[in-house]
Amino acid sequence: MDFTFTEEQQAAVEAARAVFSDVTPDRTPSPALTPGAVAEDIDRQLWNELARTDLLGLTLSPAHGGVGLDPIALCLVLRESAKVLARIPLLESCAVATAVQRYGGSTLAAELLPRAGRGELILTVGANGRSGHDPAELAVTARPYGENGKSEENGASAEHSGWVLDGVQSAVPWAQAADWIAVPAHTAGGRPVLALLPRTRDGVTLADQVSTSGERLAEVRLDGARVAAHELIDAPGCWEWLRSLLTTGTCALALGLGERVLAMTAEYTGKREQFGFPVATFQAVAVQAADRYIDLRAMEATLWQAAWRISSDAGGPLPTAADVAVAKIWASDGVRRVVQTAQHLHGGFGADTDYPLHRFHAWAKQIELSLGPAAAHEEALGDLLAAHPLG
Repeated sequence: MDFTFTEEQQAAVEAARAVFSDVTPDRTPSPALTPGAVAEDIDRQLWNELARTDLLGLTLSPAHGGVGLDPIALCLVLRESAKVLARIPLLESCAVATAVQRYGGSTLAAELLPRAGRGELILTVGANGRSGHDPAELAVTARPYGENGKSEENGASAEHSGWVLDGVQSAVPWAQAADWIAVPAHTAGGRPVLALLPRTRDGVTLADQVSTSGERLAEVRLDGARVAAHELIDAPGCWEWLRSLLTTGTCALALGLGERVLAMTAEYTGKREQFGFPVATFQAVAVQAADRYIDLRAMEATLWQAAWRISSDAGGPLPTAADVAVAKIWASDGVRRVVQTAQHLHGGFGADTDYPLHRFHAWAKQIELSLGPAAAHEEALGDLLAAHPLG
């Protein structure tokens, strides 16, 4: 496989590294020492800097003021952001904007995308459903609303002016800081759709939740919330594609975090001495570090395979969802093993809250479980293999 990146993709990485070079993982209070959320808001200074360097419009077309690159470029930037634990909704906002560009109508795109690319408008998405275990679209119902004030179910014409949403999406990332929220839902016929609505719209209420990493999440409750017809995307495959992009982006975050943690571990074990020798020279330490390096390389290969399938719409013996599932299996298991080994090889120093490793451990656990742990994707992969026999 050839995972050589284009000059434009490599330029995006260099721009991201320049922006993130001044960000330190201890920029906010420690999640181990802070009751509740570590901060009320995202890192606005960093968000504005990303907007200034056009990295928020990376996957948007020039027609919307963007750079015109693909999801692979987004994953490359996400990889860099995770190395410094960047507290920004880069994945959620860019993924939703890309889905709107790909599947949404021109009115919605014109309303959201230029401002999203300039950083003036933040997007997020509820991808966890009510519990995090069932499909997110099943947690919210969408019913059309007729112009005469009656729903279609009560006899209105098939022509309707909007939709009504009822249900709950739990653990919505950065919802309190977002301007618009993308909500997967299902119609009476069971068809998945994607609605976008402002956080402040009537019928939308947010209840604070806190992630394992100490960041603010929200339970978004929809009680008769209305969206205009153009604010709901019912194009086939829209929600499935967006969820695949979110999952693959999460794998990119896991890879970047894991690479930073392994580098921290190599630096520490190279300096820490026992019996007059660096502990990195001990066979037991070297073998564990080598195993984690292999994990990272497997995470990397499966990530770029999934990102390539999403970016190119290339066919294969299995649907794109299978490559995404494989990538998330490796990302979830791999990032957990990397931080656990790092904690072990750091010894008691790794538990010191003045040292950043515990922050990476908390973020790794959040990433591991986000959009499904390895076991959930193993089950999904098994279903895909059963439905698409190979050979």
